[in-house]
Amino acid sequence: MKKVLKIVLGLVILVVFAGTIVYLYRKSQAKPVIYETTAATVTDIVRKTVATGKVVPRKEIEIKPQVSGIIAELYVEPGEKVKVGDMIAKVRIIPNMISLNEAESRLNRARISLDDARKNYDRQKSLFESRVIAEAELQTYDVALKTARQDVEAAENNLQLIREGITKNAGSASNTIIRSTIAGMVLTVPVEVGNSVIESNTFNDGTTIATVADMGEMIFKGKVDESEVGKLHEGMELILTVGAIDAERFTASLEHISPKGVEENGAIQFEIRAAVSLKENLFIRAGYSANADIVLERRDSVLSVQESLVKYEGDSAWVEVETGPQTFEKRVIKTGLSDGINVEVLEGISKEDKIKIQIAPATAPK
Repeated sequence: MKKVLKIVLGLVILVVFAGTIVYLYRKSQAKPVIYETTAATVTDIVRKTVATGKVVPRKEIEIKPQVSGIIAELYVEPGEKVKVGDMIAKVRIIPNMISLNEAESRLNRARISLDDARKNYDRQKSLFESRVIAEAELQTYDVALKTARQDVEAAENNLQLIREGITKNAGSASNTIIRSTIAGMVLTVPVEVGNSVIESNTFNDGTTIATVADMGEMIFKGKVDESEVGKLHEGMELILTVGAIDAERFTASLEHISPKGVEENGAIQFEIRAAVSLKENLFIRAGYSANADIVLERRDSVLSVQESLVKYEGDSAWVEVETGPQTFEKRVIKTGLSDGINVEVLEGISKEDKIKIQIAPATAPK
């Protein structure tokens, strides 16, 4: 009996040991991998670059005074529309005391000369009427009197011009009234009534009274990297995304590429300018930030595969095509345009071929 129990116990131990060995062997074996597949598709491939910049008016003018003084009145506010010649502001002149003193002295001298010329004329006229002198001699004194009157008028105008910035014969023309030089919208009025302003002249740019722009003609100004600028040309279409108007897209036509680059953060950037096509129901404010998608190359309705499926060896490109259940072979293909996600396939595969996806294999079920 004891012998039988020993035999049974030995068999049990042997079976458990053998089972453990089989279990560990099976567990150590790699599980079969089932690769998923995909197929080439017909799609549009667009390679583009993005330029960042802003939308600004094509014509934006700074209105500056022609005389120095103090702002006496402002006639416009930002957002108002103006026409050519509309009044922007009025400047009250603070006369230069030296120039004012010289002008007053000149007027006094002119009046003295006029008084002397009048007396001489009256004296000579009496002699002429008494037939003592000839008419030709009287004419000399008549000319001198008229000249003296003209000198007085000129001196008065000069004094009034220094004091008020306008002469009595100027009519509505006055350089103390600042007027708009273009038709458009007032963007900014950086001065207030009472501010001192400096005239625009050869030595000074002058104080800006207001900025006026034609908001009906906008352009996009942006910059592109030197690696992309060689692929651009005038007339290319841009798709603008304005930061403040996310839901809308605007088209623009590239009209200028700067011939000189500027270094920014270690990279050479070239400025571009494009005419924006505005929409009637949308108002674009000056200075909106925008991004422009510039189409460099485009292929419509071409056979393509995902860029991640293509392997490259030297100058060759290939994919793994399924020839049987979970059996694949390398297939050399000829590629074309790529947008970084999909790549155009010129030859080597068709839409019916199943291409191995290596990046996401699915393991077989237990």
